[in-house]
Parts: sequence; C-alpha cells; structure tokens
Amino acid sequence: MPVRIRLQRHGKKGKPFYWVVAADSRAKRDGRYLEKIGTYNPNSNPAIIDLDIDAAVKWLQSGAQPSDTAKTILSYKGALLKNHLAGGVKKGALTEEQAEEKFTAWLEQKTGKVAEKVDGLAKALEVEKAKALEAEKVVNEARIAANTPAVDSEDAVTEEAGDSEE
Repeated sequence: MPVRIRLQRHGKKGKPFYWVVAADSRAKRDGRYLEKIGTYNPNSNPAIIDLDIDAAVKWLQSGAQPSDTAKTILSYKGALLKNHLAGGVKKGALTEEQAEEKFTAWLEQKTGKVAEKVDGLAKALEVEKAKALEAEKVVNEARIAANTPAVDSEDAVTEEAGDSEE
C-alpha cells in the first residue's frame, strides 16, 4: 500500500485549515487517512504548524512519500533532518547522542529565527499603527482648521447683528 504524507483540507471557504496526515495514496484528498500527524494553519502570520515529529519520522522511515507542500512543512519543522540523522545512526556514522545534539542545536537556531520574525512583524505593525495615527491626527487638525474660520465668521455675523439692533 503506497502511503503519502499530505494535507487534508478543513475549515470554511476562504479560511483553509489543514491536517497533516499519512494516507493511502489512492484515498480521496479529504477521505480516509491512516494517522493524523499534525495541523497547519496558513491564516496567521507566521503560519501555525503543530507537528508530531516522531510520528512523521516513523512514517518516513516506513517509506511514506510526502507531497510537495507536506515536504516543505516537514522540512520547516525538522522532521526530514531528524530522519536524515536517524539514517546516519543506522549506518553507524553517528551515535544516538550526537544525532540528538545536532537536532537540538538546529531546533534552537530555528526557534531563534522564528522569534526574530515574530518580533519583526510586531514592530512593523506598531510602526504602521503609529503612522496611521499620525495621518489621522493631520486629517483631524485640517478639519478643525477648516471649520474654525467658518465658526468665527458666523460669530462675527451674529455679533454685528447684535450691535445693529441696539
């Protein structure tokens, strides 16, 4: 039975949400699957990926072929690297401790990059909000300035009318 690791679409129209599953390649896209490995939510920035790395490695070692998008997700979360390191352990090139150490170092580096991206996005959002607030203040000041002379001229007209009546 040829097994594929692929995405199974859920969510509503225009708001996709995916499950990462191991499924028979002959099954329908959203049909029966063998095991749910994780989830992928592309609606947020950065995308939220929750993946059981050990289950993914188990399926990869069993011969499951990932789809293109699933391969990208597995690579992003480190499942392909862990599978590669497991192959090195199996061949005797690495010990289990060395492989785990390399994977942990890679994971820490990746976590740092993601944290930097999140911080950068938050700062960009703050700058954008500040610019929008400044633009709104300028527009409001222009409106006030445009309305103030009109109010003064009406006051002058009413004062003149009040003086002539006396």
